[in-house]
Amino acid sequence: MLRRKKNIANFNRNDRRRPEKRIDPINERIRYPEVRVIGPEGQQLGVMSSRAANSLAMSYEMDLYCVAPNANPPVCKILDYGRYRFEQQKQERSQRKKSKGHEMKQVQLTPQIGQHDLETKAKKAREFIEEGDKVQVCVVFRGRQLAHKEVGEEVSKKFVEILSDIAQVEKPPYWEGKWYNTIVGPKKK
Repeated sequence: MLRRKKNIANFNRNDRRRPEKRIDPINERIRYPEVRVIGPEGQQLGVMSSRAANSLAMSYEMDLYCVAPNANPPVCKILDYGRYRFEQQKQERSQRKKSKGHEMKQVQLTPQIGQHDLETKAKKAREFIEEGDKVQVCVVFRGRQLAHKEVGEEVSKKFVEILSDIAQVEKPPYWEGKWYNTIVGPKKK
C-alpha cells in the first residue's frame, strides 16, 4: 500500500479556521539570554539572565513582562499583568469612544410636508449638526409627485434656509432616482 506525504506547509497556510493568537511575552515565555529589568516602582534593577529576572518577579509575587523586545538587551518590567491588560483594554475602549468619526445622519421629507412637520424635522437636524454630524436632507417622491419636482426642490430650499444660521451646504442638491438630496454640515469656524 502506497502512503502519501502530507504537505504540512500548504496545510498550515490554507488552514483558515484558527486565527493566529498573539501571545504576550510574560514569565517563562521570555527566552532571552539576558534582559534589562525594571522593578515594580520603575527603578532600574540592571541586566540579568531571564531566569534570574523571572525568579525575582516571583519573589515580588508579580509577573515579568517584556515591554521592549527589540531593544538591546530586551527590556522587561515586573508588574501585575492582569491589571496591566485591564488598563490597556480600558484605554483602548476610551480611545475608540473618543475617535467616533462624524456620521452622516439622514432626514427624509416629502413634497407635501406641512410647515410644523418641517420645523420639527429641522429641529432634529439642528441637534445632529450641533453634535458635529453631517445631515443628508432627502425629499422622497412617490408616484405622480415626480410630475412636480419644483415643489420638492422648494421644500429642500426651505429646510436648508431654516438651518442656515448653524449649517452650510456641503454638497449642492442632486437627483438620485426618486430622491432629491442635499448634504449640509456644520459651519466652519
